[in-house]
Amino acid sequence: MRIIGGEFRSRKLKSLPGSATRPTPDRLRQALFDVLAPVIEGSVFIDAYAGTGAVGIEALSRGAVRAVFLEHSPRAAALIHENLRSLGLESRAVLRRTPAASALRSLPEAAIPGAIVFLDPPYTHPLEYDAALDALAGWSQPRVIAQHDSHALLPDTRGPLRRLRVLTHGSNSLSFYEPA
Repeated sequence: MRIIGGEFRSRKLKSLPGSATRPTPDRLRQALFDVLAPVIEGSVFIDAYAGTGAVGIEALSRGAVRAVFLEHSPRAAALIHENLRSLGLESRAVLRRTPAASALRSLPEAAIPGAIVFLDPPYTHPLEYDAALDALAGWSQPRVIAQHDSHALLPDTRGPLRRLRVLTHGSNSLSFYEPA
C-alpha cells in the first residue's frame, strides 16, 4: 500500500497481514481526495475505523493540518503508530485506541466547524454506520464521508446530515454527507 498524492506521494505504508482489515483501494482513495481537494488544505481530518491509517495519512500528505485516528484494534493501532512514525507525522496526529462511535461522541474536535470525518467500519458491522452518524449529528458543520459496500443501504438523512453524493467504484461506494 502506498500514499497516492501530496507531500508523501509514493511512500509505502505497512499493512496487517490477512483479511482483518480492508484497506481502502487506491482508486477509491484517489476519487475521495479528488472530491476533497478544495477543502482538505488546512482541515482537521478524522479517520474513524482507521485500520492501517492510510486514509488519514493521505489527508495529512495532501495538506490537512491535523488528523485524528480512531481504531479499536490494538494491532491496527500499533500499525498506525508505526506508519505515522515512519513519516515523521506524530506531531500532526492523534491516535485513540477506542471504539469509533463512542469517541466521536466525546471528541473535543467536534467543536471545530468543517471537520472532515471519514467513516469506514467493517462491512460486517452495518449498525456502526448508524451509531457514527448519530454521534456526528450534534457536530458543528462536519463533512462526513462513509465508505460502504455498494449494495448497502445508508440513510439519505441522519439528524441534520444530508447525503449529497454517492461515488461508486466496483464493490465500494462513498457517501458524502453535510449538514442540511
